[in-house]
Amino acid sequence: MAKARSVFRCTECGAEQPKWAGRCDACGEWNTLVEEAVGRTGGRAGRTTPPPSGSPPVRLSAVQGGGMERWRTGLREFDFVLGGGIVPGSVVLVGGEPGIGKSTLLLQCAARLERAGIPTLYVSGEESPDQLRLRADRLTDDARGVHVLGETRLEAILHHAQALACRVVFVDSIQTTYTDELEGAPGNVGQVRECAARLMRFAKQAGPAVLLVGHVTRGGGIAGPKTLEHIVDTVLYFEGEHTLDHRVLRAVKNRFGSVDEIGVFEMTGGGLLPVADPAATFLAGRATNISGSAVTALMEGTRPLLVEIQALAAKAGFGTPQRVATGLDHRRLAVLLAVLERRGGVACGELDVFVNVTGGLRLAEPSTDLAVLAALVSSVRDRPLPADALFLGEVGLGGEIRPVAGVERRLAEAARQGFHRVFCSARSRIAPGGAAGVELVALDGIGELARRVAA
Repeated sequence: MAKARSVFRCTECGAEQPKWAGRCDACGEWNTLVEEAVGRTGGRAGRTTPPPSGSPPVRLSAVQGGGMERWRTGLREFDFVLGGGIVPGSVVLVGGEPGIGKSTLLLQCAARLERAGIPTLYVSGEESPDQLRLRADRLTDDARGVHVLGETRLEAILHHAQALACRVVFVDSIQTTYTDELEGAPGNVGQVRECAARLMRFAKQAGPAVLLVGHVTRGGGIAGPKTLEHIVDTVLYFEGEHTLDHRVLRAVKNRFGSVDEIGVFEMTGGGLLPVADPAATFLAGRATNISGSAVTALMEGTRPLLVEIQALAAKAGFGTPQRVATGLDHRRLAVLLAVLERRGGVACGELDVFVNVTGGLRLAEPSTDLAVLAALVSSVRDRPLPADALFLGEVGLGGEIRPVAGVERRLAEAARQGFHRVFCSARSRIAPGGAAGVELVALDGIGELARRVAA
């Protein structure tokens, strides 16, 4: 009898190696190789190859087109991030930190779908049906009609999903699911990848949509092989600070809609509620009479959001000044400080500098550079910025201010939120009527910003 063979597989790229090494030869990541058993004891010798199954190849012209049907959950922000609702036959992966609200969100979706006449099955490998009932009793959405199953074995999950003729299946979580076809404990690389692939085939062949819950690692990525994100159709991340009431659902991959779209929810005692005006959420509680506060407009997918950037510059108490950034890459902060001192004439070399992006958001696009520098200048000179001012612009190493994309939509949102003065690049190209309701203050460089802001 042949012995079970083991290989070492990279959890980042999925590359296979015959023996363990500290670094993956394919992607170069360190300490990502884990042992994985391949096949069961006895191998696959003697097994017959099954005949081909499925539909034969057809020409694309013979495939019927038409509008894609979507199932709306009634949670407006969730449907918006998905691109209009759940697509039949799709596989959606929802990741997030423990306790952020993933299970609550999906249980609410299941309750609303069931109430709309769409049969659902909620599979929980981490909670028993009794525990799910306790969670459901706290929700404002009536989830008593949802079929629940406390199971981790994949074969049993697929059997019950087919027997109930479910249109949407929720699996919480993919890391607790295992299949008898592979050896190894649930959660290892092989089990996660194989279970996800089997669920994908089930969704494409039988037609139901499958929503998977995925745990995240300390680095913020979904636990398991990186190939898991390539298998599924849509990857959503549920983010937020545990100390804040709002949560952000972000699409980082979507085959049926836009990527980088976000939905904003408010965590309440009765579950998650979509926020009526997400653009104004992150400005709640903003003080307008203090120095070091600037407002900018982000583009999250197709939606502009206004966010406050706070900066504090104080005399260093030790030999080496501190540079602390929350929600902003600290290396980007170091670059902006160097540009501000060299091109703008504002000395920060002997000051502790702290920058914070309110609301738990992270700044990824360079259009927020001008707002960061405006907040720093305001803090260094201890003079508040105009309460109705917005700052848009990318800052180069030469101190020049460059235009940003989607400026018309940002200006329209700024005007709607009561901002009537926008500091931007003098080279910005704005369509006629695109700046209605706001006064544009054109800037060529950082030196001009330092002279005009808090002068």
